[in-house]
Amino acid sequence: MKTLNLNPQTQSDPPRIINPLDPEEFKRQGYMMIDFLADYYGNVGKYPVLSNVEPGYLKKLLPSTAPLGPEPIESILKDVKEHIIPGITHWMSPNYYGYFPSSSSIAGFVGEMLSTGFGAVGFNWISSPAATELESIVMDWLGQVLMLPKPFLFSSNGNGGGVLLGTTCEAFLCTLVAARDKKLSQVGTHNIGKLVVYGSDQTHSSLQKAAQIAGINPKNYRAIKTKRSSSFALSPDSLLSTILLDVENGLIPCFLCATVGTTGTTAIDPVGSLCNVAKDYGIWVHVDAAYAGAVCICPEFRYCIDGVEHANSFSFNAHKWFLTNLACCCLWVKDHTALTNSLSTNPHYLRNKASESKKVIDYKDWQITLSRKFNSLKLWLVLRSYGVDNLRNFLRHHVEMAKTFEGLVRLDRRFEVVVPRNFSMVCFRIAPTAVANGLPNGTKFDPIGKILNDKHYLVNEVNRKLFDSINSSGRVYMTQSEIEGDFVIRCAIGATLTEENHVIMAWKLVQEHANSLLGAFKNINCTSI
Repeated sequence: MKTLNLNPQTQSDPPRIINPLDPEEFKRQGYMMIDFLADYYGNVGKYPVLSNVEPGYLKKLLPSTAPLGPEPIESILKDVKEHIIPGITHWMSPNYYGYFPSSSSIAGFVGEMLSTGFGAVGFNWISSPAATELESIVMDWLGQVLMLPKPFLFSSNGNGGGVLLGTTCEAFLCTLVAARDKKLSQVGTHNIGKLVVYGSDQTHSSLQKAAQIAGINPKNYRAIKTKRSSSFALSPDSLLSTILLDVENGLIPCFLCATVGTTGTTAIDPVGSLCNVAKDYGIWVHVDAAYAGAVCICPEFRYCIDGVEHANSFSFNAHKWFLTNLACCCLWVKDHTALTNSLSTNPHYLRNKASESKKVIDYKDWQITLSRKFNSLKLWLVLRSYGVDNLRNFLRHHVEMAKTFEGLVRLDRRFEVVVPRNFSMVCFRIAPTAVANGLPNGTKFDPIGKILNDKHYLVNEVNRKLFDSINSSGRVYMTQSEIEGDFVIRCAIGATLTEENHVIMAWKLVQEHANSLLGAFKNINCTSI
């Protein structure tokens, strides 16, 4: 086979067939890419964390059509540096505190390289036996580290086991479809319009999306209100009263999501108590620990998922806080037949003796898609390369840094921690008292062109301005939440490269911007009533 050189082809040249996997060229470009990324990781803390490009920026910089001939990797990397990096919000930055972490590691990266390099598409056992068997082994390893009950593990020789999906969105949809079909087999498919899905007002919005995709009547999605007095955890009493009202109205309870570490506040739903309510109504209980599941490998945090033995399924995202690179969601179920009954297909072109023997796992029947990557490689490498003890200490270090940040917030009386810190995220804001101190008694404030006398609105506006100011600086990136109408700033510590000095710098930056904001606020022309 003739390999392609990088010289433009002239009209007189005979047609040439490219060799996209030439080993020597792969080695040359691979070394170049590793050097490029190593330099990126070494310098990522110097980049503005939040990209400040305008919408449509890239269209102005790149050609409007694809090239007909090849371009050298050197030219492509030059464009990456000049055009792509400025448009990236740097999730790998040690100064990234937004959303939840999407952590990376050498082991995760190397595992991703192996997975991509092998190119295995392990939809059933025979398509790549190692992919299926390693996945089932690694899911048992991790389940044991989490001290999941034996019925969730393959080693129990029951119907339980684990599967690697892309994200929690997929875990929600797979388990919800399984719960839907299980319930409809009992009450009749004509009753699909009566099925009800339960969560709290803190449950991730992807559950509602999954319910819509699964054909649940949008009117039958329950986001049960939580209260500050219970740290925004879903109350079993509230769940029960909601269920009773639905049953009274002829509806059919079907699915409940209990969350350990909600996105807005990291609230911890009482899994066991919620399961006790759900069991009397035959409700499938899924425990979503997308963020906080990782830290539950630490014995001191295992209590957060107490009661999981009564649930039907449990998931967490190894790509969030477990060094395993996007995308890697770990889902365990007690009864995999509930999944396979809903998700199986068996076209002639996929049939084989191994599958028909019923002695192997065909993961295509545990998920929405057919194709799947060899994702167990990266999770396997993370567990082997670092070991459980080092992973626990890594997670504890982030929790300790969050405690440091929380302590700094509490030392400044102008600020308040809005909800209890459970893991490595701190929700804080400028306190209403600090805003009130800048106002003469009985004044009106005009922050957006309207004369108002609403101090609650005013406190939110001041915190929005602080939030925008610190993110616009480029030195850190945090995201926001709304808690009972209060605008709060979330500082989620968990990026792989973050150390205590970065956290202290982040707090000093918040203070600097608060000083400027509150100082300017005192000088605002307020009109006395």
